[in-house]
Amino acid sequence: MSRIDESMDFIPVRIAVLTVSDSRKMEEDRSGQVLVDRLQAAGHTLADRQIIQDERAEIAAQLRVWIADPKVDVVISTGGTGLTGRDVTVEAHRDVYEKEIEAFGTVFTWVSMQKIGTSAVQSRATGGVAGGTYLFALPGSPGACKDGWDEILSKQLDYRHRPCNFVEIMPRLDEHLRRK
Repeated sequence: MSRIDESMDFIPVRIAVLTVSDSRKMEEDRSGQVLVDRLQAAGHTLADRQIIQDERAEIAAQLRVWIADPKVDVVISTGGTGLTGRDVTVEAHRDVYEKEIEAFGTVFTWVSMQKIGTSAVQSRATGGVAGGTYLFALPGSPGACKDGWDEILSKQLDYRHRPCNFVEIMPRLDEHLRRK
């Protein structure tokens, strides 16, 4: 079973938060604020925070900026993971992924099923890696952000989490870019 090994030192990671919305302003962004509050309470660093409209090219462009930024280890987006025509966050994420973390969406669906039942099938949460940066897309509701952080990301972004976690393999995510 998973656990936190308290004998190990916590290693903070630098996380950028992206809210995808055609209508929200920063002061109204409850979902983004949930993520900011939780990542900071856990001891991580907020590297940047932006709100972008539901435009695939704009979302992918912002992801690429953060992927290229050595001060960003992880990007968590909220919003645009549903099924409507304006929901293009998943496609934008996949435009930049080098590798998709397929199990992230599966585990998020399982977590959501415990809370909202079969309505969980309407989410397309996703995760991936590009340029040594982790990228995660969560739904736009505060509850979904809480679930994604509390049940998955808080554990996987904690170096002390056993038996394994995302942080411990971070130095090797871009090794293929350094290979000759």
